[in-house]
Amino acid sequence: MKLIIEKYKYNIKKIIRKMTGSNNEDIEQEVYIKTWRNIEKYKEKGKFKNWINTITVNICRDYLRSNTFKQSKNNIQEDENILQIRDIKSDTEGQLLRKERIEQVIKAIDKLKPKLREVIVMYEMKNMTYEEISKLTGCPVGTVKSRLYNARKELSTELKDLL
Repeated sequence: MKLIIEKYKYNIKKIIRKMTGSNNEDIEQEVYIKTWRNIEKYKEKGKFKNWINTITVNICRDYLRSNTFKQSKNNIQEDENILQIRDIKSDTEGQLLRKERIEQVIKAIDKLKPKLREVIVMYEMKNMTYEEISKLTGCPVGTVKSRLYNARKELSTELKDLL
C-alpha cells in the first residue's frame, strides 16, 4: 500500500484540488482507505491509475454532495463577509487616524515662528533644495540648514505623542 500511496499521491491530490478547490487531506485519506479495502476487487482490465482516479473522483463527488461540504462552504462565505466588514472598518479607522495625524502636523507647523515655518514648508512639502530656499529667502545656505534643524527640533517636541 505504501508504494501505491507514493506512486499516486500527487495525482490524487491534483484531482482533489481540482474538484474541491482545496487540499483536503480527509478526502485523500479516504481514497487510500477505500483503495486498501477494495484492492482485491481491482481487475487488471484497465490501468490501475484509472481505477484509483475513479475512486478519487467518486469520493470527491460524495464530499461535494455532503452536508459537511455545504456547511463549510456557508461558514467560509460568512467568514469572508466578516473579513470584508473588518477591512472596511479598518480602512475607515486608518483614514481617520491619518486625517487626525495630518491635522496635528499642520497645527504644529502653524505654531512655528514664521521663518522656521517658511523653511520647513519649502523643504519638506515643496521638495526644494537648500540652494533654492536660499535664493528665495535671501538667506545663506547655512542659515537655511539651521532654520530647518530648529524647525524639526520644535516639531519633534510638539509631535512627540504622534511619533
